[in-house]
Amino acid sequence: MAEDALIESGPIDYLVVEFPGNRMTGEGLPLLVDLVDRGIIRILDFAFVRKDADGVVTAMELADFDGDGTLDLAVFEGVSSGLLGADDLGEAAGVLEPGNSAGVLIYENTWAGPFAAALRRGGAQVVASGRVPVQDLVRSLEELEELEGLEELG
Repeated sequence: MAEDALIESGPIDYLVVEFPGNRMTGEGLPLLVDLVDRGIIRILDFAFVRKDADGVVTAMELADFDGDGTLDLAVFEGVSSGLLGADDLGEAAGVLEPGNSAGVLIYENTWAGPFAAALRRGGAQVVASGRVPVQDLVRSLEELEELEGLEELG
């Protein structure tokens, strides 16, 4: 059964999102829930860490968020695949500035599962994978616009 689930699995990604000053507004939460509801992603692990002004790191449980309407994380409570361990949270906290917190999210790109399974059935295999930071895309587009502007002048 576990092998069948792996055959249909999409790529697994993670995000570490820093919240300066521990300010979590919850503005992105409805969008995350929407991605899950539409079957685009599946949350495998979701946790938060906080680094106080002295650099002391504390893991926060989703239940610690009171659900006052601004940041109700109860929908993700109990989500755990076992991929995210204390060492991972410590590593995530290591990149935080003192006084900030971070959400650590591991998710499956479920939209890609059927596509990946079809490729595997056909004998194909992924030999490389990666991410392009959005800043690189923005810089590239700006350079392209600048070149196009120069061509119009010349």
